[in-house]
Amino acid sequence: MTEPLVVVVAAALYDDTGRLLAARRSAPPELAGRWELPGGKVESGESPEHALVRELREELGVTAEPVARVPGEWPLMKDGYVLRVWRARLVDGTPAPLQDHDELRWLEPADVWSVDWLDQDVPAVAEVLGARSTPGAHP
Repeated sequence: MTEPLVVVVAAALYDDTGRLLAARRSAPPELAGRWELPGGKVESGESPEHALVRELREELGVTAEPVARVPGEWPLMKDGYVLRVWRARLVDGTPAPLQDHDELRWLEPADVWSVDWLDQDVPAVAEVLGARSTPGAHP
């Protein structure tokens, strides 16, 4: 397998009650109104874990800690882009939609599929839910 051109990282960020954070896109127009796991592109020379921490600080105003990578990667709409997901723990702050999002929602496990996830996030979220169903898998 060839290395992707661009890695996009996302956080499966859970609160202390086991709710998953979903973020509704406000941009670009073709993605606006749909939901995703928050995150963004890994910059040149940056580790994926560092990118995840940076993106959550920029987009949500929080400090988070990557806990473990969720198995798999998922192709995004742009050629050469892949999504990789980490379970993450909120260290400090209250998430707020600062960049690229207009709403955040903490989803109970039974409500995870109540939002209109981006197509490329659907298999990633399904994998996250599968990872959480094993003992000790949550932060």
